[in-house]
Amino acid sequence: MRFKVRGRTWNSGISGSCRFAEGFAASKGARMLSAVMILLLQASTPVVAKPQDTEKWSPEPPIVTPAAAIGNPPSDAVILFDGRNLDQWVSTIDGSSAKWPIRDGILTVDKKAGNIQTRRTFRNFQIHLEWRIPADVDGEGQGRGNSGLFLASTGPGDEGYELQILDSYHHKTYVNGQAGSIYKQYPPLVNATLSPGKWQSYDVIWTAPAFAPDGALESPARMTALLNGVVIQSDAVLKGRTVYIGQPSYKVHGAAAIKLQAHGDPSRPISFRNIWVRELP
Repeated sequence: MRFKVRGRTWNSGISGSCRFAEGFAASKGARMLSAVMILLLQASTPVVAKPQDTEKWSPEPPIVTPAAAIGNPPSDAVILFDGRNLDQWVSTIDGSSAKWPIRDGILTVDKKAGNIQTRRTFRNFQIHLEWRIPADVDGEGQGRGNSGLFLASTGPGDEGYELQILDSYHHKTYVNGQAGSIYKQYPPLVNATLSPGKWQSYDVIWTAPAFAPDGALESPARMTALLNGVVIQSDAVLKGRTVYIGQPSYKVHGAAAIKLQAHGDPSRPISFRNIWVRELP
C-alpha cells in the first residue's frame, strides 16, 4: 500500500504484514488441525490388551503347609486342644483353669463345672472341632446330647453366638435348634448328622461383627459352616447374639473368646477332640 506525504510516495508495509499474518494464521490453524486429527486417530485406535496388564506379582501370599490328613491342623494353626491338656482353656464362670476331664486324648463335658472358653481372644477365624454324642445317649429333643460352639463369648453363661450341637440323627426338635443351626436364628441347610457314637466335625469360617465408635453396628457377624464336610450355613448374616427367649440383638464387643457349652440337660455328656483355629484378616 502506498501513500503520498508532501509530494513523496511511501510504502506502508501493511500489505506485507497482512500477508505474513495471514500465512502465520494459516500455518497455526494447520498445526492445530493436525493435532486434533492425531488425537482423533489415537482415540479411535484400539488398545491391544496384553495378559500382563492384569497380572499381579506382589505381595506374595504367605506359605501355609497343609496337614498330611484332612482335618488335622495346618502349619499356622493355633492348637486349642490336641488331647494332652487344657492349657488353652479357662472356666467361663471365674476364669480359673478349665476342669473338664481328659481321658485317652478325649475331652468330655463336665456339666457341674460349667462352660469353658479359650484364654485367648479372636476376631475373624477358621475353626475345626470334632465332637461325639455318646453311643448310649438318651433323652429327647433338646435334652439329647445338647452342647454348643460359641464363636464369640460376649459374657458369662451362654452369652454369645451359638452353633448348636445336638443328637439330630433321626430325632426331631424345632429346626432352628437342631444340630448345625445358628441357635434360634437359622436352621441348617441340610441335616448332615451321623449316628451317636460316631465322631463328627465342624469347620467354620467366622467373621466378627464390627461397631462404630458410637456403638452403632457397622457390619453384622457372618458364618459359613460345614458339618461332616457338608455346607450347612452359607455366609449366614446373624441377627445378633443367641438368646433362648426373645429376639436376638447386638451389643458392642471386640475380640472374644471361643466357648464350649456344658448344657444342663440330663443326658450323658458329649466329648470333643482335635480343636484348632486359624486367625483370618
